[in-house]
Amino acid sequence: MNRTCVNCWKTMMINLNFLCWLCGAFVVAFGEFMMIHSKFPSLITSFWPIYPSNTLVVTGTIVTCVCYLGVLGGMRENRCMLISFFVLLFILMLVELAMACVFLVYSREIDTYFEKDLMRSLEIYRLSSPEGNKTIKDDFDAVHYLFQCCGVHGIGDWKGNVPISCCIKDPCNTLIHSNWQEGCLLKLKNWFARNYLSTGAGVVTMFIIQFVCLSITIPLFCHFRRRGLGYL
Repeated sequence: MNRTCVNCWKTMMINLNFLCWLCGAFVVAFGEFMMIHSKFPSLITSFWPIYPSNTLVVTGTIVTCVCYLGVLGGMRENRCMLISFFVLLFILMLVELAMACVFLVYSREIDTYFEKDLMRSLEIYRLSSPEGNKTIKDDFDAVHYLFQCCGVHGIGDWKGNVPISCCIKDPCNTLIHSNWQEGCLLKLKNWFARNYLSTGAGVVTMFIIQFVCLSITIPLFCHFRRRGLGYL
């Protein structure tokens, strides 16, 4: 492999890793934004990966660190960095595939966690004093307002103690007023499904870039090893 070809492979690897690093940084920022502005963190607690924001932050952080190592290894033509990058990126790709398989295989179990946690949060809300459990109350009220629903399966879940947030339109402080009748469970599931669809598309795109980076690393490492270069 002549020097021109090596430089071409090296430039391509650096650019792809830098692009992957930028994608990872964007994923972390987007995950943090979702985490800060999410209205439902206190309602689902049993299975934390169900939140796209958590998955994005963890995955994005690891990707940025690994790709930064790949950029440095390519720029310095360092075999230690390249082999470390190769191993870490390979492990990361296996973890991404494993996570995808877990979500596909255990999708029904995730739905069960979802429903149980919502019912638990509703009971805490229903039995709390007016000043108690403010976080859960605020999050449940936000769900009611945002999705125009009431309760988990329907208004009957509140057993007569219906919160003001279920009210359809003002005036809501009267004794008799109209409430949303439809439950929030299905609407929340659909919302999470849409978020996971966009998250999945981003992960697939990143996975393709990672695979290309992995493929380019092999000939570069072999060339440096044959020439006895890359440990300085």
